Amino acid sequence: MDFEWPDQSEQIDEFERELKQAMERRPAPPSLKRRIMQQRSVRRTERVHTYTVWWQRLAASLLIAGVIGGGFTWRQMDERRKGEEAKQQVITALRITNQVLNNMNRKLADRDRAESK
Repeated sequence: MDFEWPDQSEQIDEFERELKQAMERRPAPPSLKRRIMQQRSVRRTERVHTYTVWWQRLAASLLIAGVIGGGFTWRQMDERRKGEEAKQQVITALRITNQVLNNMNRKLADRDRAESK
């Protein structure tokens, strides 16, 4: 029994001819190698440019972070220094006040002793 349709063999023959034509070896166009190398060069240049831009962005980000961190640290140190200066001024003022009060207490004690005699 043959189950082929009458025009099916013609379709298969047409398909085989198209397939042979598609698979037939043909020489490459003369400019193909130049175009491929040019595209490769363009892609490589774009890739290098992209990497360079990312590294520049990373470096700029690190620089900005360093400047901000340094500024913050400087501000804290400046506030600490000002706080230490204020502390020293308060201690000096308290020492002076203590000496004045001691002198005043001594004078009052002397006066009380003089009055009690």
